[in-house]
Amino acid sequence: MFDDAAATLLAMVWRPELTMEEIPAPQRIAPQAIAVAADVDEAGEEVGNGRLVLLHDGDGNPAWEGTFRCVTFARASVDPEMVADPLLAEVGWSWLVDALSRHDAEYVAPSGTVTAVSSQSFGSMEDVPGRAEIEIRASWTPVLAEGRGFLAHIEAWQDLLCTIAGLPLLPEGVVPIPLHRTGRRR
Repeated sequence: MFDDAAATLLAMVWRPELTMEEIPAPQRIAPQAIAVAADVDEAGEEVGNGRLVLLHDGDGNPAWEGTFRCVTFARASVDPEMVADPLLAEVGWSWLVDALSRHDAEYVAPSGTVTAVSSQSFGSMEDVPGRAEIEIRASWTPVLAEGRGFLAHIEAWQDLLCTIAGLPLLPEGVVPIPLHRTGRRR
């Protein structure tokens, strides 16, 4: 079952704004794992990035409530005013939940954090522009139904990355045309 899920991840047709690369997966968390990293580019500028890790333990894991676990990290720059919004964390979490729902990606045991960070440089670094970012760190156990299985979770993760980076979602039924941009990471 893990091999099918891993093959689905590696065969995914990604949006052209995403540059994908398979990366080393954590070795000690689960007997089987695969991971990918993505840069989200718009007009030649990186506007976000993230990672998705699929963990599998055939014996199950009580904390996961299943045999698979999706773990993600997504980060993007945001307007400085957004960081001060007390609802940003809730909105960020809703981006994940909404993406999973939009793709009918069933899941249990979700957990995670949403962090908003603002930085301003001073002294000899005062020429360095200020930054404002949002980070979503989350995990969930996919309920892998017959048919779409893990694909729905991959598509939801892609939507999360694009949403956090400020890209519009693709209309339902629109399939991205690949630009063969895998493996180019900075």
